[in-house]
Amino acid sequence: MALIEALEWRYATKKMNGQVVPQEKLDYILEAARLAPSSSGLQPYQIFVISNKELQEKIRAVGFDQSQITDASHVLVFAAWDGYSLEKISAVFDRTIAERGLPAEAMDDYKKMLWGMYEPLGQEWHAIHAAKQAYISFGLAIAAAAEQKVDATPMEGFVPAEVDKLLGLNELGLKSAIILTLGYRDEANDWLVNMKKVRTPQNEFITEIK
Repeated sequence: MALIEALEWRYATKKMNGQVVPQEKLDYILEAARLAPSSSGLQPYQIFVISNKELQEKIRAVGFDQSQITDASHVLVFAAWDGYSLEKISAVFDRTIAERGLPAEAMDDYKKMLWGMYEPLGQEWHAIHAAKQAYISFGLAIAAAAEQKVDATPMEGFVPAEVDKLLGLNELGLKSAIILTLGYRDEANDWLVNMKKVRTPQNEFITEIK
């Protein structure tokens, strides 16, 4: 029940106090994100961990002036591939083969099948699919933050193209998908801190088909 209790504790923190998150807690959160599952194990995303205050100010300027961006200890930007390619897929599979000590050709058939399925779907579909994988990683990161009693705010309220420019993501073949700010709640100034958590009742949220 520890995870459930942590998720009951967490909320989308609206005001942070500037306290720095200890490195060991940050490392735990990032490792949870790294270990997240992804489609075919491709992990088509990267995480940019920003603690530079000048850069945080610039992100806030294109993030609808949300104070958590600058009051946070760290800002995590989940950036997904802007498209798949045979070269990118091959590089991931080559690492898997090397790590597992498999024959060089072990995943050739699967690689051809996967690229044969992805290629005709086009770059827009690729980018959306890759962003969905980044969201899985994000979900584990925010849960891990709750476990560590680190406050976090998920953010889609920013201008992706501007964040992409600030981080040079276009040159890396990446697009910003979602932001997660990490820090500690300012209980005296956060209007949401004592509000009851409200979620859809279980009997409406879950449908069992037996």
